[in-house]
Amino acid sequence: MTQSLAGAVAIVTGASRGIGAVIAARLAAEGAAVVAAARSTAEKPGRLSGTLDETVAAINASGGRAIAVPTDLADAGQREALVAEAEREFGRVDILVNNAAIAYFSPAAEFDLARAELMFAIGVHAPLHLSQLVLPGMRARGSGRICNLTSDVARHPRVPPSRWGAKGTTTLYGMCKAALERFSSGLAAEVHSDGVTVNAIGPSKIVPTPGTVFHGVTTEDNPDTERPEVLAEAVLRLCGKESAGVSGRVLRSQDFLGERVEVGTDV
Repeated sequence: MTQSLAGAVAIVTGASRGIGAVIAARLAAEGAAVVAAARSTAEKPGRLSGTLDETVAAINASGGRAIAVPTDLADAGQREALVAEAEREFGRVDILVNNAAIAYFSPAAEFDLARAELMFAIGVHAPLHLSQLVLPGMRARGSGRICNLTSDVARHPRVPPSRWGAKGTTTLYGMCKAALERFSSGLAAEVHSDGVTVNAIGPSKIVPTPGTVFHGVTTEDNPDTERPEVLAEAVLRLCGKESAGVSGRVLRSQDFLGERVEVGTDV
């Protein structure tokens, strides 16, 4: 390991399992102190495998530094407490990875509004609010990285509507991710002169996680998938010094890892 993030402090949301847990471990392996946030803990486990405590224990056992901050990201007060705890423990936040999301799948015409509000609270409002909370420090230091995890479902269905799109089960989830992408590019423009980069990045192929497998979106043995380690590597690259000029983009992991990035220039 190169310890390319030595001295940096990163908040990673949705870090109890799947993509978030792998990202947290990868950033920690490169020297970042990780503040892992999620709802699922040893005391209050979720219905899917993996807890915040397990993620943090694995990082610390391998020589990294991480703390667990149990957080309901739908709650504004708990979001504020998350950032406050990160700053209290480590003094700053250099990297924010907005990975947490919740997904329900149902046609838009029949979608439960309470579930829709929860999806937006975690997938859109939380990234907005957490960004607001960490930006003052990032701007004062003249550097920072905000990475928002997105998905191909943000893209518009083909016209005429494909049979897959006509099912409508991903419409609301895609709506959340499309909003997150627009937020990313807009915020990137606002903070460009402050040395802070903001990007949206997603996998090039579907990632088999406890969530996607549980919902029947894919299977563990599906060969046409992407391992979460690939996406984590792309996030790591976005957080590094070499990507200081990469901002305002909507990226796919494998494409980005194959790019030649000019250090310190706009892309």
